Amino acid sequence: MEQRLVNSWRMTVNEKTFIENALSSDIRVDGRGPFEYRRLSIKFAREDGQSEVQLGQTHVMACVTSQLVQPYRDRPNEGTLSIFTEFSPMADPSFEVGRPGEPAIELGRVIDRGLRESRAVDMESLCVVSGRFVWAVRVDLHILDNGGNLIDAANIAALAALLTFRRPECTTGGEDGQEVTVYPPEVREPLGLIIHHLPVAVTFAIFGEGKSLVIDPTYREEAVMGGRMIATMNSNGDVCTVQKAGGVGLMSSEIMRCLRIASVKAAEITHKIREAVDAYNEKRLLRPIKRHTTSAAVEVDLSDRSMKKSEVDEFTFHMERVKDEPDKIYTSEGSPIVNKEQEGSANNVMESKEFRLKRPTEDLDVKPSTIEGSSLKLQTRSPKSLRDAVKPKDRRKNK
Repeated sequence: MEQRLVNSWRMTVNEKTFIENALSSDIRVDGRGPFEYRRLSIKFAREDGQSEVQLGQTHVMACVTSQLVQPYRDRPNEGTLSIFTEFSPMADPSFEVGRPGEPAIELGRVIDRGLRESRAVDMESLCVVSGRFVWAVRVDLHILDNGGNLIDAANIAALAALLTFRRPECTTGGEDGQEVTVYPPEVREPLGLIIHHLPVAVTFAIFGEGKSLVIDPTYREEAVMGGRMIATMNSNGDVCTVQKAGGVGLMSSEIMRCLRIASVKAAEITHKIREAVDAYNEKRLLRPIKRHTTSAAVEVDLSDRSMKKSEVDEFTFHMERVKDEPDKIYTSEGSPIVNKEQEGSANNVMESKEFRLKRPTEDLDVKPSTIEGSSLKLQTRSPKSLRDAVKPKDRRKNK
């Protein structure tokens, strides 16, 4: 923080004295009480796993991604979770590109410890093939504006992004069951992470050798504070991590007091995060889902179309044959009434091995599977007589 003051501005003695005197009287410059948070705003992007948190003037964006990697040898059945931070000079003049300073390293460690050591995310559910493929979840935190208390704002952004993140669904197959197939979101619905609880970080700023304590300090209060303690707790009152980063010491009674306050604030922030995530999920369900047709779906559609074409009406079949040969009279079964002279020649033709015309079924409900392809071809051709239709091709050419 000293480097930040050198690069941006220098606090005067009068400003420092005014802030200290106000805090000793339980009054803060922005009008808040000692244990009040600034206005919290949680927003989500259209894509899953992206959140934007604004805590007063502090602005942080989180993005969660995943990929299949090889697990660690000592934990072959567990996935991985990593936190990466990016401090832009646009957020604070003291931040340098490509060179993470002490604030960036501390922020990443506090959030990483709160998530991993408390086992908030179920790592075993990220395993695909034991010892070969697991999901590696990566959380990128981008600091857009430093208005103080970056750790709390970044922690809320990471939790909100993890709650809305969904990884692609995958299946195993092959002869040995070691082949992994990853399905895009257009084919199968992605799966969310299994999160047991939400570890919320609450930052306490210490003033006047431990006599005054406030939560959610601004950047001006951080320049005056003599020390800081970060307590990470969930809504159940469980202590996940506690970090005291040097400076003024605290009595054990003050530490227990801070933990009780942190438990109440963690429950309030958890409720706000849950409400924002529920609202996002409701909007997501109302969005139109784009799905690409798979090969199986195309085959089903084509089979349905062929079934519709094969549904032949018996009355239409008789009418077409009557138009071709109006001189003959047909029975209800579809067979023509012929005299004795024509009966012999007709039987010879019908008994030919090269082509046999199958009579339509007597039932009115004709099943598509019982109709042969030859009858379909007969209907799609140009109008011909029955004698030409049943004659073999070689006899037609000789004639």
